[in-house]
Amino acid sequence: MPAVCPCEDISPGTLLASLATLSADVADGCDVDRLPALRGGVGVAVRVAGLLREFLEEVRWAAAAELPGGSVLGMSELHVALQKMRFLLEDCGRKGARMWVLMNAEAVASELRVVLGSVATAMDVLPAGVVAASDDAREFAALVSQQAWRAAVRPDEEDSRAARSVRSMLARFRSGATPDAEDARLVLGRVGVASWWDCSQEVSFLEAEMLERLEAGGENDNDLVLISGLMAFLLYCRVVLFDRIDYGKADEPAPAPAPRAASYLARINPEGLQCPITLELMTDPVTLATGQTYDRASIKRWVKSGCRTCPVTGEKLRSADVVPNVAVRGIVEQLLLSSGVSLHEPSSKHRCAVDKTASPFGAAAAGGARLAVAFLVSKLCRGTPEEQKKATYECRKLSKRNVFHRACLVDAGVVPWLLHLLSSPDASVQDNAVAGLLNLSKHPAGRRALVEAGGLGLIVDAVSVAAKVEAQQNAAAILFYLSSDAGYCDEISRIPEAIPTLVRLVREGAYRGRKNALVSLYGVLQRGAGGHGRAVSAGAVAALASLLPGDRDDLANDAVALLARLAEQPAGAAAVLSSSALVTRLVDFLGASASRSAKDHCAALLASLCRHGGDAVVALLGKTPGLMPSLYALIADGGAQGSKKARWLVNEIHRHYEQRQPPVAAPPAGDRVIRV
Repeated sequence: MPAVCPCEDISPGTLLASLATLSADVADGCDVDRLPALRGGVGVAVRVAGLLREFLEEVRWAAAAELPGGSVLGMSELHVALQKMRFLLEDCGRKGARMWVLMNAEAVASELRVVLGSVATAMDVLPAGVVAASDDAREFAALVSQQAWRAAVRPDEEDSRAARSVRSMLARFRSGATPDAEDARLVLGRVGVASWWDCSQEVSFLEAEMLERLEAGGENDNDLVLISGLMAFLLYCRVVLFDRIDYGKADEPAPAPAPRAASYLARINPEGLQCPITLELMTDPVTLATGQTYDRASIKRWVKSGCRTCPVTGEKLRSADVVPNVAVRGIVEQLLLSSGVSLHEPSSKHRCAVDKTASPFGAAAAGGARLAVAFLVSKLCRGTPEEQKKATYECRKLSKRNVFHRACLVDAGVVPWLLHLLSSPDASVQDNAVAGLLNLSKHPAGRRALVEAGGLGLIVDAVSVAAKVEAQQNAAAILFYLSSDAGYCDEISRIPEAIPTLVRLVREGAYRGRKNALVSLYGVLQRGAGGHGRAVSAGAVAALASLLPGDRDDLANDAVALLARLAEQPAGAAAVLSSSALVTRLVDFLGASASRSAKDHCAALLASLCRHGGDAVVALLGKTPGLMPSLYALIADGGAQGSKKARWLVNEIHRHYEQRQPPVAAPPAGDRVIRV
């Protein structure tokens, strides 16, 4: 709860106005009936906030201009307590966290009791000049204090019953038994999960929570067992209980900001919401121990680079821990919504943590995942077209960011059915099947199952004929993951259409398709035998040359790396040398590229051209302007391999020109030679 204490120099009137606004936000901003748990306790807190609003309005009307300076301290304590109450109530109603709040209702009730105690304490220590501003103010102050002290905040009986039911179903998962569907529906109804989309949001929240803890090194966190168990329960419910995917909710326009919020936004300086490091809008703001706020990705890069000071204050960081700044994120979200832009949840900062999900973190999570997967397999092999369509999408989502789920799907025999559905006339089914296979190809067992099921040819065909461009791009990415195994590379190379298909995608595809095709080709040529000639025959050199130079540095770097791989063979070197313009572009690239690895690849490429082309190529390079300075710079600053290749090239060029020098005539015998 990142509450901020008002500054010491604030005027009593300004602080009083802020308190009135804050209490109104708490009293009006929480829909108690839609909370997943603690409706009774939260209702008490909202009533206390409402009474506090009346008290503050009475004080503002009666004595705002006569408030003593000593009242700032007491009102500041009240301001901090109200901030904490607002943040806690926002967490209780947070989108996607309903099941988590239900299962932690006791802890939330304890936090709420502490916050209400803080409010009561702050009221009791307010100066008499504030409390006794009027008779009505005195009465409201007494009511606020009494109700805050006497509030009995505890989980409702229905909350406890629903939590016990969830634990019972998790116990059934541990034993491999299917839970009662009606019991599951009652629990979902209690927390307000009424659709596939609601269930999916719950899963996404728990997954992000789990990955966040894993990324922070919390593999032994006791909460992971509960989090993963709840994820399995909600996944099972999403797969089994909801037979229709309500995609529409994801595309619904976000509600416009309330009038009060709109008035706040009009006074906000957007520059104050920029990350001090990148000067870009903070979409995932976090606060350091120094009190400064940054975008999460930026400050993590800063700390990872070895910096141990606050970028703004220069203060030494005692800890690199960060706290989400909910207040700033809320302002950014409202600011974007006012412009018609939705703020998506932070993503992908969890790629490193995905590797740690090979363990299910508990028997309940393992049992629930296996039951959900078994249900999906039954729908893939015996379901109606609509059921198959939903099942392929569920396989895609289930395998996206969880290694254990991928293993479950492979073990259950999903791969052959997804390969079968590549021929579906439904473009969405095709797309989901390819995406699911892509996720499974990241798992060694998934790659093995795909090859053993005879799926290589089907994947190559999908690169060319899949109905959606995204499916073609994903199919090319599958070939990249398969190319990590030399045996699979040989099999890919033996498919006549494989390499020409990837070359065509490099030449004609969009950015992502080109990227996937480049890395797939590199993998196949690096580990497979006999693919170089087919790539050259398919026009790979011309396709790669078209990316030099380009507006995407990463594509140009990949193109140079692939050209270096092709030039290792005589046919590839000859194809590159057939275009003198390409050789000139490569020399220019060596001098202009900012990537050390790209420079290393370029030097290796030029060295291969010299080895296969002989003195004629060495002479050509020696005459090319700008090459020698670039080579000397690479010798000084390049990587080990790049420096070695650059040194070899310099020596070869010098050797070539020394051999062309005419021999020096010997002096006549009678001449005296004076040695210096």
